[in-house]
Amino acid sequence: MVKIRLQRQGAKKAPFYHIVVADSRSPRDGKIIEKIGTYNPMTEPSTIVLDKEKVEKWIKNGAKPTDTVKTLIEKAK
Repeated sequence: MVKIRLQRQGAKKAPFYHIVVADSRSPRDGKIIEKIGTYNPMTEPSTIVLDKEKVEKWIKNGAKPTDTVKTLIEKAK
């Protein structure tokens, strides 16, 4: 199954996330299919950059967003 999920980047105590499309069996920071956005929780307010066309395309093709990513997609609209 394909999932839309977060991939952690950044230093210790300074998280930065890529929003990626990946196989659900691959590890969190492992192989990805496509990068579709970024999320920076350290800025005030949090910065969410999302390619909405790619998100819609992947959801139409059957990719399931995780709960956190679903919330981020709603905030970005």
